[in-house]
Amino acid sequence: MEPLAASPLKYSGPKAKVFAAFLSMVLCTVLLFLLQLKFLKTRINSFYAFEVKDANGRTVSLEKFKGKVSLVVNVASDCQLTARNYLALQELHKEFGPSHFNVLAFPCNQFGDAEPRPSKEIESFARKNYRVTFPFFHKIKILGSEAEPAFRFLVDSSKKEPKWNFWKYLVNPEGQVVKYWRPEEPNEAIRPDIATLIRHMIIKKKEDL
Repeated sequence: MEPLAASPLKYSGPKAKVFAAFLSMVLCTVLLFLLQLKFLKTRINSFYAFEVKDANGRTVSLEKFKGKVSLVVNVASDCQLTARNYLALQELHKEFGPSHFNVLAFPCNQFGDAEPRPSKEIESFARKNYRVTFPFFHKIKILGSEAEPAFRFLVDSSKKEPKWNFWKYLVNPEGQVVKYWRPEEPNEAIRPDIATLIRHMIIKKKEDL
């Protein structure tokens, strides 16, 4: 009696090769997605991990402010709150900075069209009229799909989106948002939290020596 011939594999042939190639592509896509997700999680865990543009349009890394306390503010030139806030922000910057603290100003025109000027002119206007010395960055968008990623990080972290000009986000030396304030709140409400963060930062540096 002749031995039975081995029956062909059910999934052999061209269809099996196509399926294998498709499965391989799917697995590679999933793997790449997971790697990208891991990278993004690593990259967005700190405000200081982002790159932004300065008032001249040059790309700068916020890493230069890491290790300090930052008060990040969306500013505008033609708002009824402009004078009061610029003067208050400069007062804080002069009192606490720049060795341990910085006010970081991000112009935005999405609230009442109160910032129509180009970025360099905005900086010049603030320095001339209010004698501010803190850093200015390129005019950005805060709301919508074109929102600046660095500022979107502040919004997502605090779960609070600005409703008007001069919202303030307090960022610790590691780049995490610890508090926010509305534009009408005075320095008396902000100063203690800045002082506390700076004090903790100085103590930690001494302990690490």
